Amino acid sequence: MSATTFEGTILRGREFEPVEGRVVVEGGEITAVEEASTHSDDIVLPAFVNAHTHIGDSIAKEAGGGLSLEELVAPPDGLKHRLLRAASQEEKVEAMRRSLQFMVDSGTAACIEFREGGVEGVEAFERAAHGLPIDPMVMGRETVEAMEAADGFGASGANDADFSRERNATARAGKPFGIHAGEVDASDINPALDLDPDFLVHMVHAEELHLDRVADSEIPVAVCPRSNLVTDVGFPPIAELLERTTVALGTDNVFLNSPSMFREMEFAAKLADVSARDVLRMATVNGAEIADRNCGLVEPGRDARLLVLDGDSDNLAGAQDLVRAVVRRAGVADVSDVYLTGD
Repeated sequence: MSATTFEGTILRGREFEPVEGRVVVEGGEITAVEEASTHSDDIVLPAFVNAHTHIGDSIAKEAGGGLSLEELVAPPDGLKHRLLRAASQEEKVEAMRRSLQFMVDSGTAACIEFREGGVEGVEAFERAAHGLPIDPMVMGRETVEAMEAADGFGASGANDADFSRERNATARAGKPFGIHAGEVDASDINPALDLDPDFLVHMVHAEELHLDRVADSEIPVAVCPRSNLVTDVGFPPIAELLERTTVALGTDNVFLNSPSMFREMEFAAKLADVSARDVLRMATVNGAEIADRNCGLVEPGRDARLLVLDGDSDNLAGAQDLVRAVVRRAGVADVSDVYLTGD
């Protein structure tokens, strides 16, 4: 089998050290990262992992302006749920597929999808993703049967229902259990932690007690800062969370925000007191670890899921700090190639 190579400045390893050279790919795996002189302006980095998505509401982008979080997304009669019930299955599948295609084109290798609609919703998502090179971890919702049809269970929040039965069934099945917590206020964080989840989502209102519990339990957290701004619930304590656990970035509901990891990184980097490298890890390897995917870094032995940016684009030319430029400045227009295993 012949090797595929990518040349330019490589953001190598967990520290994203910029090195000039080439990435060698064989059989869908990175087999070498070689330092060498090249004539390429490309920037080679790991493709993104979007750690929290709700793709189903792609049918209603920018609906519900001015509504509260509860009015927008609370089950069973929040705007999102009413719109989903009103749409045909074909409409939902097509809308999801277009969002997933955008994610692929903008450099997303994998996502963690909280999938509404029970078993039917899981099957609709699978139809939408069929044939696309994105690698989703689908978290069924609402029923144990949805979990059994999916990769795990994604709970809405401990104040919405008692999820003990679903948690126990998920544990017996050996699948991951994720749950929203601390999005509107702190009241559901301890009950969520009591369920011993595999990961939490949001944690906007985490207090010191909760942060200590997260650290003691080593529970990772997916944060969605743009969504939290749109729904006016606050801003997650990203720096404090990073001191205690693995933190990954997600884009949340498509009807509220585009599933662009470039936009999510820029927003997080400019509002949180964390480094550009921290944010890039949140957008790549940290999400990969939550999703149990062997991607998120450019190093030998990792799956070859790579994003290549044009370092000589009008937007990126002249960048003095490439990691900072990728995180705070780069966008979809700078993408020159997306290579996902199997391409």
